[in-house]
Amino acid sequence: MQRVLRKIIMFSALSLFAGVVSAQSGDDVKTRPDDVTLVDIPTSAAHKITVERRGKIVLIGINRPDIQNRLDPQAYLALAKAYYDYDHDPSLRAAVLFGHGDNFSQGLDVEGFKAVASSGGLTLGAGLIDPLGKKMPYLTKPLIVAVHGDTWNIAHELFLVGDIRVAANNTDFGQDENTHGRFPGGGSTVRFVREAGWANAMRYILTGDHWTAREAYRMGTVQEIPDPQSALDKAIELANRIAANGPLGIKASLASAHRVIDPVQAGALSELDAQRATLYKSNDFQEGRKAEAEGRLPVYHGN
Repeated sequence: MQRVLRKIIMFSALSLFAGVVSAQSGDDVKTRPDDVTLVDIPTSAAHKITVERRGKIVLIGINRPDIQNRLDPQAYLALAKAYYDYDHDPSLRAAVLFGHGDNFSQGLDVEGFKAVASSGGLTLGAGLIDPLGKKMPYLTKPLIVAVHGDTWNIAHELFLVGDIRVAANNTDFGQDENTHGRFPGGGSTVRFVREAGWANAMRYILTGDHWTAREAYRMGTVQEIPDPQSALDKAIELANRIAANGPLGIKASLASAHRVIDPVQAGALSELDAQRATLYKSNDFQEGRKAEAEGRLPVYHGN
């Protein structure tokens, strides 16, 4: 019996590795029909998402500092395109997501997303990967996320998608949608709970209180907490160390690790858009927006 079990385990491992090998070409040679080349996008007011290639790694930046890097549908789709092109560019081995300016991001541009959310969320077609990882296809290559300053709501959820996370010691994390008549619809009800533990996640999701980088480190959602000036450099250092390793082994490691968590989270993540759409049609959502605009405390009625 033990000999049979060993054969089954060995066959499963070989099947997983073979699947990864067939999905990825050699070091720098394009062999897949869907291979692309991720193109640099310079930092300018015309580009809400920037792309900077540095050898075998790429830096992807959120570039809306004039409104604290809040993401509107156009920025979100541009980020989805950058993720897809990175994942399908065989010359790239690791990516770093960061924010330009004083903050990583204050989250969603609610007015920009209101109509989209009410209709059930953005439709992500071919050539895009959901940056929140709520639906397939998912990233198959490493993503390091470096944050600083305000990192609120959907920005925190983008952070939680990262495989390795760096938070400058001035980071102010927030998941305060419930104080505005909304709810965390980008995945933190799954990933934050899974990684920080039930009571830790509920402590901040249900109250809307913010927390520090050191508190995030205590909860286990952050791996490094450098000074703000060196946070991005630390993420780049980690990306380069990953890029120096065998790309097939890295991809196989991610694929194997995702097998542990994906069956558990798939159902909950796929329902988030519909849940958010329902809330965006509620009176409480309208009250939350009105109270915020008027600078007063909202009065919620649960309808």
